[in-house]
Amino acid sequence: MRRRRRCQSCDKRFTTYERAEIALPSVVKKDGTRAEFDIGKIRASMTLALRKRPVSVEQIDAAIERIQDKLLNSGAKEVASTRLGELVMRELKRIDKVAYVRFASVYRSFEDVDEFRQLIRDI
Repeated sequence: MRRRRRCQSCDKRFTTYERAEIALPSVVKKDGTRAEFDIGKIRASMTLALRKRPVSVEQIDAAIERIQDKLLNSGAKEVASTRLGELVMRELKRIDKVAYVRFASVYRSFEDVDEFRQLIRDI
């Protein structure tokens, strides 16, 4: 928000800018450490999964926006990294099934081919 103001002492006019501070929750990793929420990491992992797929940047941005909205609407101060991964997988499944399988195969670190087959059957 942009505001024009006037100095009380010298009567000169100046402009101030106000921005809303969005408080995204911190991320609790599997080992218990905490880190700041980094939208860049979400974007990088989604972009990697969507590499060479027919998905526009606008679709990726919209998916990231939906993830942020869910986190903000939850009102939580902290979010588990597993929950964040599930949100990313849900958005990838919605956008592109192949990217979903790519991301899930790394995120869930499958031990054998049967787990991978089960994921594909579930789609």
